[in-house]
Amino acid sequence: MTPKPVFSKSEYAYEEIKRRILTDELPPGAPVSQEGIAAELGVSTTPVREALKRLATEGLMVLATHRDARVTDLTFAEAQSLYEVRLTIDPLAARWAADRRTEADVAALREAVGALHPLTGAAGIAALTAHREFHRAVYRASHNTPLIEILDGLWDKADRYRQFTLKYRSDSEAEVERVRGEHQALADAVADGDGERAEEVMRLHISQSLGRRAMEELRARETARG
Repeated sequence: MTPKPVFSKSEYAYEEIKRRILTDELPPGAPVSQEGIAAELGVSTTPVREALKRLATEGLMVLATHRDARVTDLTFAEAQSLYEVRLTIDPLAARWAADRRTEADVAALREAVGALHPLTGAAGIAALTAHREFHRAVYRASHNTPLIEILDGLWDKADRYRQFTLKYRSDSEAEVERVRGEHQALADAVADGDGERAEEVMRLHISQSLGRRAMEELRARETARG
């Protein structure tokens, strides 16, 4: 039996607050009281303060005062920036993954694609984690550490925009099948060592992603507000 990881109080607070942000339990702009969250988690304010500082460095939290903070708002500008970066380097990661994958990489990718859950409605942490692990398996197969770190570092921010899209627009069964097919096609291209095909599928996947739709919706809302 694999032992459960042991977290420090600060790590526990960080993981729990981040989970609430990524699953939209703490929506964009929501205030977070250090004393309130500490009482909920059964810890002192010190580990909560440390967790909030860490989340602030990751762009998920704004530290407003000594005692209080708020969840970072979602904006068209950030959505566009994330989309532009991912549209450029995700396809590169997919090509390199196909060119450099090992047998272990292919096995991890097959396992990850088999564990995927559709991102529909208010996606739970299990679905978000499975989605992340699939893309992480592609990134790792590229065997380029700086690229892996960049893409992995963007993921939490991107997940918030995925959740935003899912709140206002539920995918049809046809859309769910399209996404499932793209994931499978990407896994197959990497496993087959077809770099050109892997790059093409990934670019198509990003261009039709929830992040792209979030960008368009936020632009429309910001334009309407003037």
